[in-house]
Amino acid sequence: MSPTSTTAPRSPAADGRQVLESVVIRFAGDSGDGMQFAGLQFTLETALAGSDLATFPDYPAEIRAPAGTTYGVSSFQIHFGGTEIRTAGDQVDVLVAMNPAALKVNLQDLRPGGTVVVDVGAFTERNLAKAGFETNPLEDGTLARYQVLKLDISKLTLDAVERFGLGQKESLRCRNMWALGLMLWMYDRDRQATIDWLSKKFAKRPELAQANIAALNAGHAFGETAELGAIARFTVPPAPAEPGLYRTVSGTEALGWGLLAGAKAAGLDRIVFASYPITPASPLLHLLSGLKKYGVVTFQAEDEIAAVTAAIGASYAGALGVTSSSGPGIALKTEALGLAVMAELPLVVINSQRAGPSTGMPTKTDQADLFQAVYGRNADTPLPVLAAATPADCFEVAIEAVRLATKYMTPVILLSDGYLANAAEPWLIPDVETLPRFPVRFRTEVDGFHPYQRDPETLARPWAVPGTPGLEHRIGGIEKDYDTGHISYDPENHHRMTKARAAKIAGIANDIPLQRVSIGEDRGRMAVVGWGSTYGPIRQAVEQVRRQGYAVSQIHLRYLNPFPRNLGELLRRFEQILVPEMNNGQLVQMLRSAYLVPAEGLNRITGKPFKVAEIVEAIKERLGSR
Repeated sequence: MSPTSTTAPRSPAADGRQVLESVVIRFAGDSGDGMQFAGLQFTLETALAGSDLATFPDYPAEIRAPAGTTYGVSSFQIHFGGTEIRTAGDQVDVLVAMNPAALKVNLQDLRPGGTVVVDVGAFTERNLAKAGFETNPLEDGTLARYQVLKLDISKLTLDAVERFGLGQKESLRCRNMWALGLMLWMYDRDRQATIDWLSKKFAKRPELAQANIAALNAGHAFGETAELGAIARFTVPPAPAEPGLYRTVSGTEALGWGLLAGAKAAGLDRIVFASYPITPASPLLHLLSGLKKYGVVTFQAEDEIAAVTAAIGASYAGALGVTSSSGPGIALKTEALGLAVMAELPLVVINSQRAGPSTGMPTKTDQADLFQAVYGRNADTPLPVLAAATPADCFEVAIEAVRLATKYMTPVILLSDGYLANAAEPWLIPDVETLPRFPVRFRTEVDGFHPYQRDPETLARPWAVPGTPGLEHRIGGIEKDYDTGHISYDPENHHRMTKARAAKIAGIANDIPLQRVSIGEDRGRMAVVGWGSTYGPIRQAVEQVRRQGYAVSQIHLRYLNPFPRNLGELLRRFEQILVPEMNNGQLVQMLRSAYLVPAEGLNRITGKPFKVAEIVEAIKERLGSR
């Protein structure tokens, strides 16, 4: 096995490079070292080369931690290959560490025999002390298990950009491009797209563009001219792909575009997106603020309550109201969500989950808010809950959230998480003509109108835009009379309205697909059941154990409330049910409660996605023999 390959190498390429099936690279450094930029540009060049890929950006929680400390380490991981890639990778094959803190935080994830590229220019006594090293890990045997490229990237960068007249601080900021150039050479990637990007990014300061391009080219040239041996000449072939036009897409981008596509499918000319900044949900506000020409109105509110009520008001006025946050912000929106349920207005609520409780770990991912989404409101306030499985899947789930919200006149919660929001993967851009259509019908007829007159099939009340002649009406948070829509304190009416609202949401089960098995048979020894971003690790784990002869299937849920109407029957066909979740066991409790099945949880609450090996080990431990 090659020292930098996660799979068995193929025969050498024509130019002598070793051909690998897949590779995991992690760029790591201080939060000001541009690791995210380097990783994103490597991703772009890799996507253009035709490899399949998955990424995992990892940010420090502190806005600006002291430079050189472990608290300020930022990293970007990319897993790419010539086969289908579903996760960002369990173990790192190549770690680019720009300082001692980056090495200390990330070395534990580097596989034995992997490659470490370090900037020895940053391994000063002061930086070693900041990172908590008592001795220099480059000299004390800490890296004995790995192949190490000790390069003075700082000096090599300063030499490359000297002619552009920058100060030392600005010159050293080009180190990320030097390291990127080396990695692009090492894995036979082009660099033209990065050169074009740098020219555009620094168009107003051409000296910065030229310096970064020079550093990029210098890193690439160093790889060509230095005798680095067998650890540094590889190529990864393109992956098979369905014909079409592709681009890399993050979960945030897919969500934004899915909301826009959903609004167009509903025939709505305007989206009003009201939000309050919170990590990791804020990028969606940033994205949608650039889509004004498509009828998107964005409103950065003064707080979470103002954001959700503004979105509710927009829906009352006939637009698509959307709001987003993370768990703490969703908690603040709770009272207003009860108002939207009582008023029965369409509203899309996006929760980009993060590790908690309270502030928790704001830049780390989690699946902590399933109970909050399904149950977390006062009284009986049912609403649909959906979850996206991959960054690209966010597009389709956003469209479905709009469909359910407008068809059933209800708020809908869409669960994403910090990993999905920031991760990226290739996305086959859909043909607009093939996207679903579900045009909204606003009420215009006056005869027999009252605001809670329900559709006999969906139990949805009519959507009457204020100002429509003859359809003047009043809605609000106080209970309404079932027959007239007037305020009512009648006990029996309250019972009837509560049951009607619950029946409306329960009836959505008849309007969503039956649950299918993602991999394997629809009965057997074990079903591994997941939701949200656990899809990729579960799928890869199940495929791996099935190749080893284990009778295991995967079931992945998009609809979490209501569940698909055949889910209970499907689960009962399996002897064991394993539920991996990045929480302390929420879906597993829901499945036990709803279906009395022997579901067992596999819970990891680390702020990071599951590793495939963790799920594989859990499956084998529970099944024993094949």
